[in-house]
Amino acid sequence: MSVRVGVVGLGQIHHIHCWSADLASGAELGGVYDIVPERAKEVAAERNTYAASSLQDLFDRVDAISVCVPSGLHAEIGIAAAKAGKHVLCEKPIDITLKAATELVDICEAAGVKLGVISQHRLSRDIVAAKAAVDSGELGRMVFGEAATKWLRTQEYYDSGDWRGTWELDGGGCLMNQGVHYVDMLQWVMGGVAAVRAITKTLTHDIEVEDCAAAVLEFKSGAIGTLRGSTSCYPGVAESLEVHGDKGSVLIEADKIRAWKTVAQENGEPSAMPTGEVEKVKLSESAAADPAAAWGEQHLHQMQDFVDSIRDDRDPMVTGRAALEPLKVILAIYESGRNGGKRVEL
Repeated sequence: MSVRVGVVGLGQIHHIHCWSADLASGAELGGVYDIVPERAKEVAAERNTYAASSLQDLFDRVDAISVCVPSGLHAEIGIAAAKAGKHVLCEKPIDITLKAATELVDICEAAGVKLGVISQHRLSRDIVAAKAAVDSGELGRMVFGEAATKWLRTQEYYDSGDWRGTWELDGGGCLMNQGVHYVDMLQWVMGGVAAVRAITKTLTHDIEVEDCAAAVLEFKSGAIGTLRGSTSCYPGVAESLEVHGDKGSVLIEADKIRAWKTVAQENGEPSAMPTGEVEKVKLSESAAADPAAAWGEQHLHQMQDFVDSIRDDRDPMVTGRAALEPLKVILAIYESGRNGGKRVEL
């Protein structure tokens, strides 16, 4: 029997979730819902699916939902679904406050439903290989980790939705919305963050939240690092991840290896580096300048993992509890930024 997936919130990212539900093995798109009924009817006609008249109407027809509403409503919608006995796949970030996000995790666990959170870059072949190199010791003792998401978003982008760029529903700016993916990649690959010091500013947009941020990180391993984010960098630069140890370094742009050099390679030993040539990255391969760009294939893989977790009764690859970690990092950076760069422990 197929897992029927309903999509809630039909904004910019919904099409990737609908497409993924249609294509994932053992799944089907069971319906869509939006607070604008005409929008639901339009998308339903395009996708040959059901336009729900309410959340409860959608819950009555599906086994799981994809949450694609503004970030500050993620927990509210996810909790309603969990209480209705529906599994939940939530777009990033899990929510914008630790209290709401933790409540969502706890209620899903108590209800016995699966909770997965989109972090599709964890499915990147090259990022997975970099994590394997860190975990296996191929890079030696980790000394430095760095991530940057220096993108461009216009004022028109922020004006396109009254929730964008607000503390109430966006929960933050270039880190909470755009940068959360590579915040997660950095903390995941490096093994967690212990403390931060940060500067956050709003330099080029008429918004409540930050459009530029920089932080120094202390990792749980004792290594240090930096995190940079912006939506003010013309023309937009591909997101990057660097991890450095005393026996090797890996540099990644837009999920693709740019450089990989280790002592193991020089000694002819087995390496976690994927086979194939190092690729150069084009801006068009990233969402650096185009908010409509998306890594659809990796979303599909994560939808497949989520569906399989329901069918196999196991945890999704990125659980709700795992998704709390990048949120904690971002919230600590905001606290430090508000307090003149004060050191904040997670």
